[in-house]
Amino acid sequence: MAHILLVDDDKELTSLLQEVLSFEGFTVSVAHDGEEGLSKITDEIDLILSDVMMPKMNGMDMLKKLREKWETPVLMLTAKGEEIDRVIGLELGADDYLPKPFSDRELTARIKAILRRTQSGSSTKSSGDHLIYQDIKVHPGKQEAYCQDTLLELTTTEFALLTYFVQNPGKTLTKEELSLEVLGKRLSAFDRAVDMHVSNLRKKLPEFEPGKPRIKTLRGRGYLLVEEA
Repeated sequence: MAHILLVDDDKELTSLLQEVLSFEGFTVSVAHDGEEGLSKITDEIDLILSDVMMPKMNGMDMLKKLREKWETPVLMLTAKGEEIDRVIGLELGADDYLPKPFSDRELTARIKAILRRTQSGSSTKSSGDHLIYQDIKVHPGKQEAYCQDTLLELTTTEFALLTYFVQNPGKTLTKEELSLEVLGKRLSAFDRAVDMHVSNLRKKLPEFEPGKPRIKTLRGRGYLLVEEA
């Protein structure tokens, strides 16, 4: 079963969540601030569950440092109504966010959805399988993607998003479809996760030419992986 690193300075909450997640079959490690969280990240960690407001190093700073070296999926716990935390977290490479307070059922559902999309490549594809669309090559088994023969530095969610685009070239993909098929959750009102992940992915894909991105926004409809004219 997956190994989760829980980073939160609320010791009562971490004790409760550790019990809940252990009951679900997860292995759980705990840290109570960002610095301790960074020190406990290894290749054995499958997912990081992190609060935003913490002493020594907050969740955003920890996430920024984390993304310099690790692609481990991160689920941020944000204060209810703090949209700025959610937007900044997604910009820095968080895979999803969950506003407090939340139910045990919703938390485990979000965790399992992230793990399904980040671990599906290695469990269903061999390392020799790959998808190609123009000069984009995706290796689901290796969790690697290339554009113009250059390795793209993608988070697990960005990789899953690019894979879905490559599987559906020339098709308009709605935010509802991307949220359900890639993020593993139904799109809710004011949820900007899909928009932020697409924006981050677009920045990492070389443009055909200045001002001509590979992923086109179709206002009111969704997104489209385009062909070079």
